[in-house]
Amino acid sequence: MPDLLKRPFGTHGKVHQITPESAGWRYVGFDLHRLRAGESVSDVTGTNEVILVMVEGKATFDAAGQQWGELGERMNVFEKTPPHCLYVPNDQEWTASATTDCTLAVCKAPGKSGHEARRIGPDGISLTQRGEGSNTRFINNIAMENEDYCDALLVTEVFTPAGNWSSYPSHRHDEDDFPRITYLEETYYHRLNPANGFGIQRVYTDDLQLNETMTVHDHDVVCVPRGHHPCGAPHGFEMYYLNVMAGPLRKWRFVAAPNVEHMM
Repeated sequence: MPDLLKRPFGTHGKVHQITPESAGWRYVGFDLHRLRAGESVSDVTGTNEVILVMVEGKATFDAAGQQWGELGERMNVFEKTPPHCLYVPNDQEWTASATTDCTLAVCKAPGKSGHEARRIGPDGISLTQRGEGSNTRFINNIAMENEDYCDALLVTEVFTPAGNWSSYPSHRHDEDDFPRITYLEETYYHRLNPANGFGIQRVYTDDLQLNETMTVHDHDVVCVPRGHHPCGAPHGFEMYYLNVMAGPLRKWRFVAAPNVEHMM
């Protein structure tokens, strides 16, 4: 069975480290740090560009030779306010120093040194509805293809109300055939409200050679190397996820599963 579901290492410090090598793909990396007030974390971007997402809490940042001050506002991700983020190009150092308990996501993909470090949000990010009925969810776009300050990364937040479906109708982006479809690897970092809840994510191909259905809990990550990847939030449990996508072309084009194509 493919190892698509990644449980956190623990509840403190670096709790996720997903690399292209560990995921068995080429582009997407994802780290997650859960820091206590007064703690710091530092890294070098190397060949990657990075988007640092303050999922919860506050921290001060030094990156790419600049001091960026304190970033962060929401203390609980389900406040749904726009996130504070920082883009750091490749071959740069960064440090985050927690001023409160915080959750910091590090989204990675190959970079080309074509862009300057910059703040992303909260200005310019607004919660928008997508879908209708039991397919309604709400999106905070952090860096999708209409933003031109990234080389490879596509990053967004999604809030799915209890009882609803998300990343649905089922779709895939696993072929390099633009403009029909693009090849994009993807990670889902999940949160649940209440935190003791659960959600469902399925990853499957049309021929069912890949066909995995996973129970996701608070702070789990699901890797999507190919295929369709819908999520379900059971009645009583609200779902959040942070998506990181990257591939050879920074475009998001997908194809629906044949049995749900009529819903698109």
